[in-house]
Amino acid sequence: MKLTILRENLKNSLNIVEKIITKSLTLPILNNVLLEASKNFLVFSTTNLETGINYWSLAKIEKEGKITVPVKIFSNFVSSVSEEVLTLEEKNKILHIKGKQIKAQIKGQPPEEFPIIPKIETKNVIEIENPSFCEGLSQVVDFTATSQIRPELTGVYFSFQKDKIIMVATDSFRLAEKIVFYKTPSNIGEEFSFILPQKTVKELLSIFGEIEGGIKIYFSSNQVLFEYFSQEISHPQIQLISRLIEGEYPAYQEVIPQKYETRVVLNRNEFLNQLKVASLFSGKTNNVKLIIEKKKQGLEIFSENPDFGEQKSYLYGKIEGKETEVSFNYRFLIEGISNIKSKDLILELNGEEGPALVKPIGDESYLYVVMPIKPA
Repeated sequence: MKLTILRENLKNSLNIVEKIITKSLTLPILNNVLLEASKNFLVFSTTNLETGINYWSLAKIEKEGKITVPVKIFSNFVSSVSEEVLTLEEKNKILHIKGKQIKAQIKGQPPEEFPIIPKIETKNVIEIENPSFCEGLSQVVDFTATSQIRPELTGVYFSFQKDKIIMVATDSFRLAEKIVFYKTPSNIGEEFSFILPQKTVKELLSIFGEIEGGIKIYFSSNQVLFEYFSQEISHPQIQLISRLIEGEYPAYQEVIPQKYETRVVLNRNEFLNQLKVASLFSGKTNNVKLIIEKKKQGLEIFSENPDFGEQKSYLYGKIEGKETEVSFNYRFLIEGISNIKSKDLILELNGEEGPALVKPIGDESYLYVVMPIKPA
């Protein structure tokens, strides 16, 4: 293998593929990146056995071939040098790196030892605009469960329908749903759904989050592939493939309240700021109390801590329905409201123990359900 490549291209490629690397003592090969020179590209591949990445970077190939080397040392070296162009050459399982003023050698391993990143052969494919897709994912990704008692809740649920994708995450205490519409209707014959591990979703956001344009999503019964085509080349530039979580996602629609006892319209930023102040005085349970006063057309936010004291604040809004007092984990409220983009929001309550619904005004594509803290 011998090739010439711009250092900036090499650096960017390594920065992307090393994102999924987790240090492995039992399988040291997983700490490596597979480099393959083929046609006009240097292909970078990494895997942690659950997720794999392939990245194509333009290069001047003199001799095709491949080698696998430790990704951290390679990436750190490339980031540290100031050369504009680097030559890479494999000789006797050693990667030789040359510039005008620098030379280095990195010991590699046989490429045959590198795990094979599986390919997906399927007719199930969706194309969607990436910015809206990633923005939607960012609004639900943090609400999955952390316990493995119910593995299906540790991932994000995707439901692919003819004109939209529905994305859902829940940890049983709160639930977020986001709907993203396709730019053009899909040609899938029937609805399809799967559960993607939260870790993969975060990797997906890290890798694709700043990319403009569309991505393709291929899925089978146990795997999914996300593919991005660069506008500069008629070839995939990034592929991320992941296993799926087995199991049946709960019928989450049953948790979303269809009616309310109390409805409050509030300024989103004022509500968020007052909750953050109240959190400073909350107790060990992160408890803040919302006291809805219909006559005053507003709500009082109250928190107290036996060690520090207490605080009260008042926020005016538009009230419908019953007066009530409801306690919440302030962190759950803040995290849900932070994902709402509108100036004002709607808070719908169902007594002291019923689920509460938070949603933006003027945007029916997002909703957040949070359970209150039951009174002692």
